[in-house]
Amino acid sequence: MIKRLFIAVVLLGGTFGGIFYYKYLGSQQMSQGGYQSPPTVISSAEAELESWRPSISSVGGLSSTQGIMVTPEVSGVVKELVFESGQNVVKGQLLLRLDDAVDRAALQVLAAESRLAEVQFQRAKELLPKRALSQSEFDASNAAVEAARARVAQQEAIIERKSVRAPFAGSLGIRQVDAGQYIEPGDGIVSLQSLDPMYLDYALPERLLPSLAVGQDVEVSVGAYPDELFPGRLQAIEPDVDVGTRMVRLRATMPNPTGKLRPGMFARVVNMVEGTVEAVTVPRTAVSLNSYGDFLYLVEDDGKGGLVARRQQIVTGEVRGGRIVIDSGLEAGQTVVRTGLIKLRDGMAIAVDNSVQLDDERLGHQ
Repeated sequence: MIKRLFIAVVLLGGTFGGIFYYKYLGSQQMSQGGYQSPPTVISSAEAELESWRPSISSVGGLSSTQGIMVTPEVSGVVKELVFESGQNVVKGQLLLRLDDAVDRAALQVLAAESRLAEVQFQRAKELLPKRALSQSEFDASNAAVEAARARVAQQEAIIERKSVRAPFAGSLGIRQVDAGQYIEPGDGIVSLQSLDPMYLDYALPERLLPSLAVGQDVEVSVGAYPDELFPGRLQAIEPDVDVGTRMVRLRATMPNPTGKLRPGMFARVVNMVEGTVEAVTVPRTAVSLNSYGDFLYLVEDDGKGGLVARRQQIVTGEVRGGRIVIDSGLEAGQTVVRTGLIKLRDGMAIAVDNSVQLDDERLGHQ
């Protein structure tokens, strides 16, 4: 048994030793034959020197320039609804009528009384020159006419308040009442929001106050449309600074002709400041941002007719429109790896393929 076991061990050892020796010879032959893995295909871009307008980033919220919950001024039963949820309306457009049958009947009574007072006053005017009527009786008749007219006007105003109209042009929300429902003053009928233009409210630290001025351009992005920038203009700067946060509040006006921006949206804000600076920029996709230091890969000649990727530590600045500012570590005109960073390491052989046209702004948002 011992001999058999020994022979089996020797045979297994010889088999595995042969396999390893064969692999070793193969690797030696490959290295002696100069075998190399194929270069990694990447796309490249040149670092550019741009006139860069400095900016300040913040976050804020959007609100309508005018926005209310439409409510009735008087109580009553809803007789007619003349709007649809989500409808766009103009100023003064009728939205709802309350039952005014009793008020109109009262108006007819007052109108009849007014006509009688008019007739009596005309008679008084004819009798006064004939001294068939005293001056005091004439004055009382005149006052009765004016009082009757005032009561008619008052009743007409009461009837008019039974018709609810849009106080300004805007977009209606979801209807809150139904026909036949009894409503009182203050009960919500429908939300009305003016969506063009919009307000953007945000805040910045007080130390940045010298850089801010009314009329500066702002750019806004929202989560609903991440690939789109919405332009606006700084309209107002709060005169006082919040003592708790040491922040100054600002308000910008945002044109919104398409209605994409809505009240309550969270917005990322870029506030442009005055002046321009010369800055070296590259596509945002060319830079790897991490806590251990930002870096990119330079495209360099390997001295043998090929190209290699050289890792380069950099200091980055602002990001805008799919491009990023390089404050140090790179010069204008140097070629960098634009896409494919994740599969590279320092000194790796590369091959450049720029046959596909890339959109820096779209890629920078991904």
